[in-house]
Amino acid sequence: MIKTLLFVRLFWRDAKTQKKRMALTMLAVMWGTLSIVLLLAFGEGLQTELTRSSRGLGEPIFIIWGGQTTIPYEGHLEVVRRKIPEIEEVAGEYTNWGSSLTYGKTTVSARTNGVAPCFETARAHFPQAGGRFINKLDMEQRRRVLFLGNQLKDDLCGDDDPIGKTVMIDNIPFTVIGIMAEKPQMGSYSGPDHSKATIPATTHAAIWGNTYYNNIIVKPRDPAQSEYVERRLYEVFGKIHKFDPEDQAALSTWDTIEGQREMDNVFLGIKIFFIVMGFFSLSIAGQGVANIMYAAIKKRTIEIGVKMALGAKRRQIMGQFILEALLICAVGGLIGILVAQAACSAYASIDFDVEWVTMLGKPTISLTVGSITVIILAFIGLSSGFFPARRAASVNPVESLRYE
Repeated sequence: MIKTLLFVRLFWRDAKTQKKRMALTMLAVMWGTLSIVLLLAFGEGLQTELTRSSRGLGEPIFIIWGGQTTIPYEGHLEVVRRKIPEIEEVAGEYTNWGSSLTYGKTTVSARTNGVAPCFETARAHFPQAGGRFINKLDMEQRRRVLFLGNQLKDDLCGDDDPIGKTVMIDNIPFTVIGIMAEKPQMGSYSGPDHSKATIPATTHAAIWGNTYYNNIIVKPRDPAQSEYVERRLYEVFGKIHKFDPEDQAALSTWDTIEGQREMDNVFLGIKIFFIVMGFFSLSIAGQGVANIMYAAIKKRTIEIGVKMALGAKRRQIMGQFILEALLICAVGGLIGILVAQAACSAYASIDFDVEWVTMLGKPTISLTVGSITVIILAFIGLSSGFFPARRAASVNPVESLRYE
């Protein structure tokens, strides 16, 4: 405790004798810390927002287009489930373009999809409070129930709550059971989900006489096995429909898992770039810290000589000045982090009604951002204190006592 108080007193004494230099150095450390934290926080926020938008398409899934392949409901899909246990969900999707939807006196033209209950999680078709998505009983009984995209609901029903009410689809009555919760959606394969009407796949097939699925959704149990699952899909469908599993033209697939992986790699590169830029910014501040240490050593040459003459070891002399350099970086870094946190909180509290600004997301100072910043600050502090400390420890006690 006594050593700690002595160390603080010595540091405070040096700070008072070099007020201007110390203030400017801490300001440089603060600015460098502020820069790296804000860069990483905005990068984190952008990645979070884009990931959330990409998840608007659904969980990690494959979308498969089968061309001329005939896939009857509860037929080949059951074979796929049985032969590829690595698949968690597989379901077909029917699409009818340009259906006429009428509610009251309002009529709109929209896409009507026939899907399975697993689309709720696989394709992020989550209902707003008070409604629900299509369930197993709807499928088995071929119920005429309707799940509306939130934008389609606004276009068709305005401010009315259509839950439990009737909407005519091509002059056929359907009961509205749910409205899609608003979600960002960065990718789509047949238009945004918020503008489509969704009904049970069995009902869709019975009304419009579908023979082919427009596409199939496949959700692997483990996203890390996506390449293996895709290869097995070609093998299974190739055996059923007599095509070479190596023939990539036989099926068209969209691997959203691979897309997410590529996006993660892009953001990793961006983060590394931000870290390098922040490191160089703090390196400039580190030079200022080193200059202060050299000046402190020059003024305390006699003090260092006395300590060494009384038996102070080299590592003790070095440790004192390294700790002082770390303390300067810690104080300046802490101020920078607090300012960055305040700036991020202020930015997040503003409701920007501009799409491109919203897409940037909310800057987030995560544990990763904080850890990277602390590691860089520690490295800069150690580097800027090590070389001056080594010079201090190399002082000759006899010569230092005669220093003026």
